[in-house]
Amino acid sequence: MNTDELNQFLARAFADRKLSGGERAALADWLSANVRTDQHRGLARHFAFETARGAPPSADVIDWLEAVMKVLAPLAQTGTVAGPTAVDEVLFAPGEACRQRIVARFAACRRTADVCVFTVTDDRITKAILDAHGRGVRVRLITDNEKQHDAGSDVARLRASGIAVKVDDMTEAAEPGTNGHMHHKFAVFDGARVLNGSYNWTRGAGELNYENVVDSADPALVRAFATEFERLWARF
Repeated sequence: MNTDELNQFLARAFADRKLSGGERAALADWLSANVRTDQHRGLARHFAFETARGAPPSADVIDWLEAVMKVLAPLAQTGTVAGPTAVDEVLFAPGEACRQRIVARFAACRRTADVCVFTVTDDRITKAILDAHGRGVRVRLITDNEKQHDAGSDVARLRASGIAVKVDDMTEAAEPGTNGHMHHKFAVFDGARVLNGSYNWTRGAGELNYENVVDSADPALVRAFATEFERLWARF
């Protein structure tokens, strides 16, 4: 897989923030000649997000990225997903892959981001959330009632920015027999994609821990996580 050639092409195509018909055809030809596995396709998507990540978020950047994604992960003619391997990917830590994917999903998000995470302390992820909120994306956050007060927690900052925040009430006083945590780590983007895994939204998760994030557009999975989010949002 000639990644240098792909990166050069993406850089040229990104220069005017538009993917022309000729560029779509060229990218499709490159994929046909170079992509042999689902891992190759996932790597190509990663390079596309990296190309766009360096630019300030804007509608043009998002439109370009969506156009590229339609070539890299095409939909069937019926409008349904062509298959789970075309749109699903698993990322692992230690390393930057999980954090970069979370940031990229917020950069590509256009309408809604429903976030249900144990803790948020990584300022780079927090910036991506705030940037999405600033673009008009409706962000909702459910987090743990105890972890929101940890040193380094960005929950107060997110709430102060105008983002809707709820915390769990899993205490003995609120519900006898319970004293657990809101321990989920998932986010649903535009009602069409879900990120889920063990990865806490902290620097330590990427630098020290063995973690995972699953990035999926499988309709059944997205629907299940969206339903759980709405259930918790109504409960808390």
